[in-house]
Amino acid sequence: MPYKVLVLTKYGSLGGSSRYRFYQYLPYLKSQNFDLTIAPLLDNQYVTNINNGQRNFTNVLRSYFQRLVRLMRDRDYDLLWVEKELFPYIPEWLEHKIIGNIPYAVDYDDAQFHIYDYYGSKLTKTLLASKIDRVMAHARLVIAGNKYIASRAERAGAKHIEIIPTVIDLDRYSIKNSIDPSRALNIGWIGSPGTSTYLKSIQSVFEDVYRHHNCAFTLVGAGALTLGNLDLNIKKWQENTEVEDIKSFDVGIMPLDSTPWEEGKCGIKLIQYMACGLPVVGTPIGVNQEIIAHGVNGFQANNLHEWTEYLSKFASDPQLCAEMGAKGREMVESKYCLQVTAPKMAQLLRACI
Repeated sequence: MPYKVLVLTKYGSLGGSSRYRFYQYLPYLKSQNFDLTIAPLLDNQYVTNINNGQRNFTNVLRSYFQRLVRLMRDRDYDLLWVEKELFPYIPEWLEHKIIGNIPYAVDYDDAQFHIYDYYGSKLTKTLLASKIDRVMAHARLVIAGNKYIASRAERAGAKHIEIIPTVIDLDRYSIKNSIDPSRALNIGWIGSPGTSTYLKSIQSVFEDVYRHHNCAFTLVGAGALTLGNLDLNIKKWQENTEVEDIKSFDVGIMPLDSTPWEEGKCGIKLIQYMACGLPVVGTPIGVNQEIIAHGVNGFQANNLHEWTEYLSKFASDPQLCAEMGAKGREMVESKYCLQVTAPKMAQLLRACI
């Protein structure tokens, strides 16, 4: 008999966290005797609207109601596979009552608990500060994207915790052609309008590097971002073109702030860059410190001076870009790809059932 699993993602397939942590696993899991029903809380139209700066709370409430009806009506599942929580900003005791005796596995690719205990309003902190801890404690399995999340699950009393990094599918990513030294070095970033604010912290770096080297800046998914008078090539993110867009880069970057929220990030940008054979520069916080082998596949930049120094190194040395890019691809092939993690995911979900 197949294993019946209700997959309760937060977003449709256009939501990055849902796409990488759930949707890309579905074909393999189906081949392993899993009968999967996909039920996102917020659909692709919601994701598109958010990226365009549009919010419709009536539609969100309707989505909550639809999920509630599904869970109350359809109980014939061996396992619920949940992204983060069933209903954001709803107390855990109510979620637990709705789930009843159906076992569930819960997956985190960011520090969702800090939405409530760190960034929340006074009322949110009072009512929900320990919500995610309770979700983790009641889960049959907590799948954490990194050690920071796993350590929180351990403190929460989770029964079973496994770390599975956020990964890419090697079948979708090929290595870019060698850098043409006669053209400008293309420094690239990929993300969403919500995360593009990190780029503002290194605006002066872009200006310094541009002033002294032949370089260009391409930002994919940044929305209507401006960085002073810099000439930015901003492209709209599209799933069917994202790999080719990344392959147009020569160096991939991931600047971050230094707060508890960033500790929970899973570094997917870095992994995408390296999968295409690009060297990287990133802020050494959280899992970035594990993904970036300093001086091997890229550089960890601790301050603005180091950001300028390392990007300047790449602008002056195409061979260094190629050598570090090759090392990055090797790391992705050995650790950060679906081909490595999918069998483990199937084993874990099967064990839950």
